Amino acid sequence: MARYTGPKTKIARKFGEAIFGDDKNFEKRNYPPGQHGLAKRRGKKSEYAIQLMEKQKAKYTYGILERQFRNIFKKAQASGGITGEVLLQLCESRLDNVVYRFGIANSRRAARQLVSHRHITVNGDIVNIPSYRIKEGDVVAVREKSKSLEAIENSLASNSNVYEWLSWNADQKSGTFVKVPERLQIPENIKEQLIVELYSK
Repeated sequence: MARYTGPKTKIARKFGEAIFGDDKNFEKRNYPPGQHGLAKRRGKKSEYAIQLMEKQKAKYTYGILERQFRNIFKKAQASGGITGEVLLQLCESRLDNVVYRFGIANSRRAARQLVSHRHITVNGDIVNIPSYRIKEGDVVAVREKSKSLEAIENSLASNSNVYEWLSWNADQKSGTFVKVPERLQIPENIKEQLIVELYSK
């Protein structure tokens, strides 16, 4: 299975929320896709269907494929902490997500591209692996040669998000991953316990 590169609005409509960020098209048509999207659907979703939908939402939100996501879940399960919470913390600690949170890119998809194209450094070294795990104290920065890229400057200029677990230096275009966020600090609307129940069957 390849990474999804199709219309983001269609996926957002499937889950009933703008999981990829601000989306004007979703606001206009915030009902399920398809010719029966506006019609009332018969029947109640099974417990399995609800759990599966939540897992798919998390995967699409963070841009992670099934095998990667399952591996992250296994790490969370083996951590000794609260599995669902650790699962989201591991997703938040990915380099592409941290680049997105800092506002260097306006979407996780764009952040993944910046990382893959070697525009990002971690502790002074170029890292081109989007899934690279950032640890407390790591410094993520825009590579010197890439600081004048229009896409990066535009994204930073329009970013207004501030997160307690991140510290950003606008002059240096670099930020520090201060600590792993607690569950309450992660803004994503994901019911992680449903994912834990799904994988635990």
